[in-house]
Amino acid sequence: MAVSQTKTAKTAQYQSRINIPAEKRTQLIGMLNQHLADTLDLYTQVKQAHWNVKGMNFYQLHLLFDELATEVLGFVDLLAERATTLGGIAQGTARMAAEASALPEYPLGAVEGREHVEALVERYGQYSSRIRTAIDDSDSLGDKDTADLYTEISRAVDMRLWFLEAHLQSSATLD
Repeated sequence: MAVSQTKTAKTAQYQSRINIPAEKRTQLIGMLNQHLADTLDLYTQVKQAHWNVKGMNFYQLHLLFDELATEVLGFVDLLAERATTLGGIAQGTARMAAEASALPEYPLGAVEGREHVEALVERYGQYSSRIRTAIDDSDSLGDKDTADLYTEISRAVDMRLWFLEAHLQSSATLD
């Protein structure tokens, strides 16, 4: 079965003996593919920061950004494999991700470490929020396994958001 090449690609589905109704699996596959696009985009944005960071703390941030990218790449595989486990087709090419991602474009003018950290904090915050919503959505569709996958991603993303935000915090930023 061919997948449509429109912006809202048809979610193809193979038969499966997983005891989740086909209609719900279709919704889950669509959701997983949306987050696959977001995650691939987040990965490339973190690599953009990794490649282009300059200034004070260059080395520390260069290594941190590479570590973040490696972790995000693991999420890509988890999401794609869950979509295919449910009988779907993972829609994970760079073009598909660029077309479908809900994340904002990365600021190509970012140079200094702080600029990159601020950009990544914004994107990690948005990504975290979308993943947290997916936990509830998966659960409401009766798929505890997909909800658990999103919970695993959420825990890791929240920790990394803390790592990034810590670079921007000081006693002056306390409420």
